[in-house]
Formats: sequence, C-alpha cells, structure tokens
Amino acid sequence: QVQFVESGGGLVQPGGSLRLSCEISGLTLAYHAMGWFRQAPGKEREGVACIGGGDGTTYYPDSVKGRATISRAENTLYLQMDSLSPEDTAVYHCAVYKSMLTFAADSSPDHWGQGTQVTVSS
Repeated sequence: QVQFVESGGGLVQPGGSLRLSCEISGLTLAYHAMGWFRQAPGKEREGVACIGGGDGTTYYPDSVKGRATISRAENTLYLQMDSLSPEDTAVYHCAVYKSMLTFAADSSPDHWGQGTQVTVSS
C-alpha cells in the first residue's frame, strides 16, 4: 500500500517561495514517474511538475515553467515553488503516475496524497 505524508504548505506573500515535501512509503521513487498536481476550489486538477523514473527527467507545464523545481531523494519527493502569485493558491498533492506521458496528458495519477494547502496572499 502506497502512503504519502505531505508537508511544507502554508501562507506566503506574493513573490515568495515554498518548498513542499512528500514522504512516500510502499514503493521506490526511482522506479516510478512521480509528480505534483494542484487543485483550487472550483477548478480542475492541474499538473505542476513531474520527474521520471530512472534518469529523473523532469517536465513542467508552461504555467509554472521557470518557477517550479521537482526533485527526489531516497523516498522523499520535493517541489520548490518560486515567484508565487495568488493564482498559485491551491491544495498541492504528490502523486504516482503510470508514466510522464500520463502526467503530460492530464490523466489521473495511480495514487496520490491528501495534499497540503498553499495560500498566496498579502
């Protein structure tokens, strides 16, 4: 059974940064495509970043490219978000995907955590 413990969310001012962490048990991160998605009230799920298994190729949608950095170490997944704006306010979830293609196609992940709230406001 895959389990997630997400942390690092909170209130941040516009222009600020956050680093989210996700401890995962029940699988080996390096063997799977892992990612972060977010969901704001009344909006659809939006992929934020993905890191592939093996060589760790990363993928970012245009909405966060240059502001988001995904990484992994052992069984912890990280997401660094910079230059935050109120539009980044959402619950951020870490997730396991079948592949990076699945993430890029906005398809559902196989497993995901409960999420951590990120609020960007002055």
